[in-house]
This record gives sequence, C-alpha cells and structure tokens, in this order.
Amino acid sequence: MKRLHVLERVKQRKEQIGLTLDNISKLSHLGNRTVTRFFSGEAVKLSTLEKITTIMGLDFAGNETVDIETLRDTRAKERAIYIVSLVQDTSALEMQGLEDEAIQSLIQDTKEQFLTGDYQKNLWAS
Repeated sequence: MKRLHVLERVKQRKEQIGLTLDNISKLSHLGNRTVTRFFSGEAVKLSTLEKITTIMGLDFAGNETVDIETLRDTRAKERAIYIVSLVQDTSALEMQGLEDEAIQSLIQDTKEQFLTGDYQKNLWAS
C-alpha cells in the first residue's frame, strides 16, 4: 500500500476520532515536529508510523484493528480511572477513602462524562 494512501486513511481516522496534532504527539510520545512531518506527507520512520496508527486503532496499512466506539470507550475508561485515582489517593490521605463498589461506580459515571457529558472535549487530552 502506498504511503499517501495510508496517510489519507490516518487523516480520515483522525477526523472521525476528533484528535488534534498535539493530542497525537502527546499520546504517541512523539515530537510535534515529527507528527507534523508525518501529516504533511514527509517520510518518517516505521516506528513513527506504528505509534501514530496504534493510538488510532489502525495497522501499518491503515486498516482498522479497533473500531472507533471501542477506541473511545477504552480511552474514556482510562481517563476515568486516572481522574478517580487522583481523587481516591487524596481522600485516602485524609482517611476518607471510598469502598471498591463506590470507586467502580465513580469510574463508570466519570467514563460516561467523557463519552457523552461535560468532559467529552477532554477525552483525548493528555
């Protein structure tokens, strides 16, 4: 498959998911310049292609390996766990930690906020 064809598939996926170049840079642990070079069609290392396509649920050829809904759901859960863990760690220090059932409920509620609520715009922020 030609590089430009893969690039077009990646660009399309980027728009479908709602990622910015800055999000991609942070999530893939690549520099902004490297990500910009990739999206402008310049040649990049294979490892760069792998990092960018992996966070988007694609393979090297631009084929879907993870559907968009699963990708969003997974990201929302990761973000929810991170946010709840911050709250839980602070609460535990104050001897007010939550029980496991309450934590799971809080994670689920926060995940829903990332998918459909107030936090939706921050789903891909890192």
